[in-house]
Amino acid sequence: MLQTLLPILIFAALALGAAGAVRRIRLWRQGQRTPMVWRRLLLMPRRYLNDLHHIVARDKAMAHTHVATAGGFVAAMALALVVHGFGWRNPILGGLLLAASAVMFVGALAVNRRRLNSPTRPFPRKLSRGPWQRLSKSLIAYSLGMFLVSLPIVGFTPGNLVGVAPTVLGGGVLAIVLAAVLVWGLLEMLVGMGWGGPMKHAFAGSFHLAFHRRPERFDDNHPDASPKKTHDVHRGSRSTALFPLDLTAKTLGVEKPADFQWEQLLGFDACVQCGRCQSVCPAYAAGQPLNPKKLIQDMVVGMAGGSDARYAGSGHPQQAGGIDVGKPGFGHHRGGPSDAIVPQLVEAQTLWACTTCRACVEECPMMIEHVDAIVDMRRFITLERGETPEKGAAAIDNLIATDNPGGLDNASRLDWAADLEIPRIQDRPEGVDVLLWLGDGAFDMRNQRTLRSLVKILRAGGVDFAVLGEEERDSGDVARRLGDEATFQRLAERNIATLSRYRFARIVTADPHSFHVLGREYGAFGGDYVVRHHSTFIAELFDGGRISVAAPAQAETVTYHDPCYLGRYNGEFAAPRQVLAALGVDVVEMERSGYRSRCCGGGGGAALSDVPGRARIPDMRMEDVRTTGATTVAVACPQCTAMLEGVVEPRPRILDLAELVAEALVEPAPAVPETSTSSPSREEEPA
Repeated sequence: MLQTLLPILIFAALALGAAGAVRRIRLWRQGQRTPMVWRRLLLMPRRYLNDLHHIVARDKAMAHTHVATAGGFVAAMALALVVHGFGWRNPILGGLLLAASAVMFVGALAVNRRRLNSPTRPFPRKLSRGPWQRLSKSLIAYSLGMFLVSLPIVGFTPGNLVGVAPTVLGGGVLAIVLAAVLVWGLLEMLVGMGWGGPMKHAFAGSFHLAFHRRPERFDDNHPDASPKKTHDVHRGSRSTALFPLDLTAKTLGVEKPADFQWEQLLGFDACVQCGRCQSVCPAYAAGQPLNPKKLIQDMVVGMAGGSDARYAGSGHPQQAGGIDVGKPGFGHHRGGPSDAIVPQLVEAQTLWACTTCRACVEECPMMIEHVDAIVDMRRFITLERGETPEKGAAAIDNLIATDNPGGLDNASRLDWAADLEIPRIQDRPEGVDVLLWLGDGAFDMRNQRTLRSLVKILRAGGVDFAVLGEEERDSGDVARRLGDEATFQRLAERNIATLSRYRFARIVTADPHSFHVLGREYGAFGGDYVVRHHSTFIAELFDGGRISVAAPAQAETVTYHDPCYLGRYNGEFAAPRQVLAALGVDVVEMERSGYRSRCCGGGGGAALSDVPGRARIPDMRMEDVRTTGATTVAVACPQCTAMLEGVVEPRPRILDLAELVAEALVEPAPAVPETSTSSPSREEEPA
């Protein structure tokens, strides 16, 4: 009986799965069309099976579980098609099918165990329930059912196992039960791939990786680093520059789901709802109205049409329905592909709460680009609706009027250095080695101390440098992150025009945001420069023996805070630690450091958006610091300095790397005139 039913059931399930797959593809293709390079499908196996390893392996238990479950399913499904679908009942193939089903069964049991709730093993808050709770059971049903129905191929039958005549069971109740279990598990998975079930992540994820809009993230020219090391650069390049916006387009930014590129819609559909993004999001932890997992699921709702009533994970901390939802029950977010996202699918404050730190992107095992989507939606709010938060709007107005967000006279950019006689590049027609980019920290009294320290280091190292002075304008970082692409592009074009008039080998800056924008985002507008962050440049001075420092007078424990725009955005984790090692101080790492560093809360215009929560992000970061027992926090970003120094004392002191080096710097002795080396004449001897 089963031999007759199985081929019908398998091909019927495949037909339903195929129909669902076509439906899913149509949903993705509602987005803005971009060229589809079909040969990229050839990259899918390697990207899915190999290139994600460095992210998935961060949770080793789950990585092994996924390999067993997913690998077993793919192998069992392929072998079942051959053995049961086409009737090639070879004992060797049957044995392989039994082995694949057994491996899948073990993995499915591990998945099910992870989702059990008990006093000793509470259900992980970051996971979603609802249909995801059924998935582990359907995996068990399919693998167990396939194992049992395949036993006769190698000479066993269910009747042999229970001591009952196989001829009775082969055509009776047990066959029907086995068929029902197998079909339920098969349909739950295959149909779910195309009709909105949990398994759609496997189908969508494969295509998402093949057609990822940032293929550089899979670049083999970068090392595959160990996830155990907190400051490693992982496999693939840091493709982190925002994509330019066509300012001549009919609609600026993303108003509705159909305004996203189709690759982005595909990426949203690849979400596995694992909650890794939720667990590392600083805004979520601070109780602000943002949960990146829920945001992506709201985009899926908008793409497919409907509501979030079936969503069974945590909402954002200020969302009606609570933060820990055990079963579906939201239902207040609804919309379709052509409906406005804000406020039907997402509240505006959800978008403004994002610090653009990319912690969510870094942790996502499907490499979904949350930050790109958020900035795209901000662009529409800012450029089309003019509804930027009040402080953000004021900063943009100042940028338009004075070329800096504080609204200050640009001629005062060097007032802090009146006594330093810093050379201007305008006075160096022959060019210089280093153009020192001051950034808008030049207007901040606290950051001026960092800049003075940096100038001291450059001079001690004999560096040939100069500054632009009042010709330097804001890099445009804050305008771009707030969604004002027009102001950003204007500033970029003016800065590029200014820089084109002068000759220099490289740009050095103490501001990671300027470092990122100048080095990674100006290239799209014709500004290609060699840009160094001051931590990297100081490390190079140490390596070249151009500066030296005295040993610390007393023992000091230092912890280093990784700035998001230096670390996650640009992969620079080693140089700051190299500088601290050269200083000879005792360095202790925070639990969240390197690529998992917690944001200070100052990036992406979040400090201007000022979205309320139950805690402040810099206060949480300072708690991370206090846990280490460090007496000093080494920083490498003006915004991080400002945010951490805003924490109420008592707290450790906050010092930029340049300040720490300048404190310990052994300046070269002044050159002694050659005549002074001769013995003085008797007449010149003192009385």
